[in-house]
Amino acid sequence: MTMPFLITLAALLAGLGETYAQASITVKVASTLQQIDGFGVSQAFGRAAEFRDLLSGDPQQQGLDYLFSTSTGAGLTIIRNRIGSGTTSSDSILPQSPGGPTAAANYTFDDDDRGQVWFSQQALKYGVKTIYADAWSAPGFMKTNNNENNGGYLCGTPGHTCSSGDWRQAYADFLVQYVKYYSVRGIPITQLGFLNEPDYVTSYSSMQSGANEAASFIPILYDTLEKNGLGNVSLTCCDAMGWNSQKTITQGLVSAGMEKYLKYITSHMYSSDPNSVISTKLKTWQTEAADLQSRWCATWYSSGGQCEGLTWANKIHNGLANANLSAYIYWQGVEVNQFQASSYLVASDGKTLTPSGRLWAFAMWSRFVRPGAYRVSTTGSVSSTGITAFKNEDGSVVVVFLNSGGSQQNVKVSFSDFTPGAAEAYVTDNTRSVASVAATLSGGAVTISVPSRGMLTVKLASAT
Repeated sequence: MTMPFLITLAALLAGLGETYAQASITVKVASTLQQIDGFGVSQAFGRAAEFRDLLSGDPQQQGLDYLFSTSTGAGLTIIRNRIGSGTTSSDSILPQSPGGPTAAANYTFDDDDRGQVWFSQQALKYGVKTIYADAWSAPGFMKTNNNENNGGYLCGTPGHTCSSGDWRQAYADFLVQYVKYYSVRGIPITQLGFLNEPDYVTSYSSMQSGANEAASFIPILYDTLEKNGLGNVSLTCCDAMGWNSQKTITQGLVSAGMEKYLKYITSHMYSSDPNSVISTKLKTWQTEAADLQSRWCATWYSSGGQCEGLTWANKIHNGLANANLSAYIYWQGVEVNQFQASSYLVASDGKTLTPSGRLWAFAMWSRFVRPGAYRVSTTGSVSSTGITAFKNEDGSVVVVFLNSGGSQQNVKVSFSDFTPGAAEAYVTDNTRSVASVAATLSGGAVTISVPSRGMLTVKLASAT
C-alpha cells in the first residue's frame, strides 16, 4: 500500500466521520419559554383586492391554500390588516373632517376595505383566529401637518398642539369604530395598533411618535375599548422600523407605566433584526419583515441572498431563539404580476402560482407549531445547526432544525418529561419543500438526518 493511498484513505474516512457522526440533544419539555401566537402575512394597500379580483377559481384557491393550509401550504395563523386613513371612503371610515375633535363623526364603511374584508373572511375559513388591525396614521385632519402622509404628530400629544384642538379621543373613537365595523360582520379583530414605523417619515401614510406621545394616547384608547365592550381586543405598540428602535421606545413605555394597558410590543426589522430580548413583561411580535431590495426569486439557497428561503429561515430562527418572539409576520402574502419584488411569499402571473423558498421557511414552523404552543429548552448542540423546540396545546412536541452548514447532520433527540409514541419528519432544501422523510423512533429517542443548507422539522405524539 503506497503512502499517497494511505493519505487518501485517511482523508476519506475523516470526511465520512465528519458527515455522518451523530450529535445528541435533549428536549426539556417541562422547561417552558415564550408562548407562540403564530406566523402570518398582510395584504394591505389594496393587495387583498388584487388577490381577489385578479385571481379566480383554482388559482385563487391555490393562493389561499399556500398561505393557510396545514397540508399543502404554510399553515399561517395571523393576518395583519391596515386601518386606512385616506381622503376617500375606500381608504378610510372617516375621509373628511367632522369640523372639530368633539363634532359628531360621519363614519362610513364600504364593506370592502380594499379587499381586506374578503381576505379576513377567507382566513377565518382556514381557522385563523388572530387578526391584527394596525393604523399607519391618523386621518390627516387629526395631525399637526394636516396630512395623512409625510409624518406629523397626533394633535394633543405632548408638545404637539393644533389650532383645531386635541384629537386624541377622536382618534381613539375612530379606531374603535373600525373594530366595530369588522365585529358586526363576524370578523373579530384581536389586536389593535395605532402606529406604524413612527420613527420614519415617508410620502405615504405615516405618523411620528416617541414613547411620550404614545403614552399620552394609550390609556385613552384602552378606556375607549373598555367603554365600548371591546376590552377583549389587545393593544399593541409601536411597529417601529427596527428592533433597536423599538427597544428604545419600549423602555420609555415601561417607564411611563404603559405595560398595564398593552399586551404586545411590536416591531419591524428594516433597520435591525430581532436578535435579543426586549426588556418587558409583554409578548413581543415581529409584525413586518421583507426583502425590499431583490427582484422576485423562489430560491431556497444559492449564495445567501436576501430573497432566499434559507436566509429567512435564519431570521425567523434568530427571532424565536434569541429575541423570544411570539409571532413573526412577513409583509405580503400573494401578489399578481409584481415580479420586480420579493416583498411577498407567493407570486402569480394571473394563471399559475409560484411559492417561494421564503414561504417554505415559514411553513417549517407554522404548519407544525400552532398558536398556544410554548417554546421549550434544549441541551446539547449540533454543528452549524440552530434548534428550536415547542410543545403544542394538544401535547405534541415539535423540534425544528436549521442546518446552515455544508454537511448533513445526523442527530439523536432524547426527551425529558415526555415519552414519544410516534414521530413524523419533514424536510426543506433545494430539492424538497416540506417533504416527508424518515424519523426513527427507538427507546424513547428519535434519530433524524438534517440536510446541508436545509431544514428538518420533527413532530412527535405522546405515547400516553
